[in-house]
Formats: sequence, structure tokens, C-alpha cells
Amino acid sequence: MSQEPLEVGMLLYPGFTLLDLVGPLTALWMHSNIYLFWKTLEPVISDSGKAMVPTATLAKRPAKLDVLFVPGGFGTPAAMEDAELIAFLRDAARQSVYITSVCSGSLILGAAGLLNGYQATTHWAAHEQLKSFGAVPVKARVVADRNRITGGGVTAGIDFGLAVLAKLRGVGEAQFVQLAMEYDPQPPFDCGSPEEAAPAIVQRVREMIARLPDAQTAG
Repeated sequence: MSQEPLEVGMLLYPGFTLLDLVGPLTALWMHSNIYLFWKTLEPVISDSGKAMVPTATLAKRPAKLDVLFVPGGFGTPAAMEDAELIAFLRDAARQSVYITSVCSGSLILGAAGLLNGYQATTHWAAHEQLKSFGAVPVKARVVADRNRITGGGVTAGIDFGLAVLAKLRGVGEAQFVQLAMEYDPQPPFDCGSPEEAAPAIVQRVREMIARLPDAQTAG
């Protein structure tokens, strides 16, 4: 690890999903200086009610980022309407090597005009919404199109983080981190996608998302 550390900026906002953020962070931290951005340095409450503490404000970001990252969450709709946040993303994207997201974070990138003409993915419940931003939806855990890299829903953030690390530091380093994390998923049930789950379960998830405040999109 003699290379200079990667400069990784990860956005926080009220109602983000912790695993959307922590999965990629865990995959990248050994190779990175990681900045957690928000408007202030006060704790930011996630959609599970637990908080993360920002390490930098939107106004105090590095001149250039190797990775600009946006998590998803039940706070996505409000974030998409936040003019200051959207302006930050547009400005930071101009000085970022890779512009990335996990889950419904791609909708926030879309709202900032950063996915127009790019293939992208998101949580399955929000997939079709990508079209409204000029993106081309692709059903995959991780989608890379030029310098845009997007991950699917929540747990796909780990796959995403390893894919980004492989691109920036090589497959060998990504494999090292994967083993160190013991990332060897063997889910107890075959219902991790709407294609595999029983229709009644899919409907329950859709109804849950529709009921939650600010939950027009999943996390």
C-alpha cells in the first residue's frame, strides 16, 4: 500500500441508510482518506434512528476527490429537493474522478443531472424512476458506465465497494479486502430479489415503503 491514499467523499443527509454507507466505507477505508460530508458537523440521523458524525462540511471539501459517493435511504425524496445539497453534488462532480452511489442514492445523483445518458442501477423498488433522469436502468448489483458507478439496494454496497476498489487499486487488493471482511454471502432464504421472493412478500415490502415518511423510494 505504497500508493497515496484515495480521496473518498461520502455524503450524509437526514434519513440515509446506514448499510448503504458503511458497506462501501468498510471496503474502501484501508486505502482511503474518507470524508463524511454534511452542512454542519452535527450528527446526522439515519433512517434507522442512529446517527453518523460528519467529518467535513459541504463547504470544506478537498479540491479533488477520487470517489464522490451518495448513499440511499428513506430520506432520499427530501434530499432530492435540497438545493444546497444538489448544488454541492454538481460542483463536487466536476472535480471527482468517479461519481458513485448505492441504492436510491442514484436518484439523488439523477436529480443533480449527473446520470443523464448513463447506465445505472438502484434499489429494485425505485428502478423505473431512473428513467425520469435520463438514465438507462440496468438490473445488476453493480453497474459501471464510464466514470459513473452505481450499486443496487443496501447490501449491494459491499459488492459496490469491492468493485470500486478493484478499479482503483487492482483486483488483488479487492480480493484481499474481501477475504479480510469474510465476505462470503450465503443468505438463509432465497428471497433477496423480487424475482425470487413470494408475491405476497414483495407486496408487503412495497406497502411498507409507501407508508413510511419520505419513503417514495427505498434505502
